[in-house]
Amino acid sequence: MKRVLTIQDISCLGKCSVTVALPIISAMGVETVILPTAVLSTHTMFKDFTVKDLTDQLIPITDHWKKENVKFDAIYTGYLGSAEEIEIAKKIFDEFGGDDTLIFIDPVMADNGKLYPAFDESYAKLNAGLCGKADIIVPNITEACFMTDTPYKEEYDEAYVLELLDKLSKLGAKKVVLTGIGLSEGKTGVYGLDTETGNKIIYQNDRIDASFHGTGDIFASVAVGALTRGLDLDTAFKIAADYTADTIRATLDNPAKPWYGVDFETTIPELVDTLREYTK
Repeated sequence: MKRVLTIQDISCLGKCSVTVALPIISAMGVETVILPTAVLSTHTMFKDFTVKDLTDQLIPITDHWKKENVKFDAIYTGYLGSAEEIEIAKKIFDEFGGDDTLIFIDPVMADNGKLYPAFDESYAKLNAGLCGKADIIVPNITEACFMTDTPYKEEYDEAYVLELLDKLSKLGAKKVVLTGIGLSEGKTGVYGLDTETGNKIIYQNDRIDASFHGTGDIFASVAVGALTRGLDLDTAFKIAADYTADTIRATLDNPAKPWYGVDFETTIPELVDTLREYTK
């Protein structure tokens, strides 16, 4: 069985980060090892949440893994809460990575033209350095802008997207993929570039007029699971984008209208069925 390490926080309630990555990647038939950077009572959309930082535990945990000769087929990072955690992630890539280990980075730090409150532009530059060590990065437009010193645009054209991809490619990652890209009315998806071949990575599906916390984590987790199972990049991103959209639709159909996360638990069976079709 393939094995993925995911490095990000645990929001005990909230359907994001590890509480999304662990069940989704596991359901896709991949052993999922977690390295929690912090434990939060809820995600940050709730008021008065509690936080316990776990930075001081990261090195002791990984040192133990080295003694046990633990290996990973993929390492996937999400929200990293500090400069120190970014530096530790680099160390983990060096110690546990290699030609046969996929490094997948979702540089979670910003959206809608703004950095999250805990971060500043110096943090964005550190994240850019981390992305340089990756095989695949999946920033949204805001994150890409902060990492490449590009003015943010809410309305953009393909030329702007290609400019961002060109700048991202100079960070050093092998494949740079922008998420949440809509190049025509009513569409959204991914637009990326394989820096080694020059090939574009494009997938669009119907845009849903709704926004939920944690959907980016769902997309990234499904993509990592599919890639680790051996699917090609285009197929992995198609499955991830479609599954995320289907899960949002299922959540909107819920009479309770949950506000803090999506009902991915109800759609995992269809994800498993889809994966089974592609891996026969």
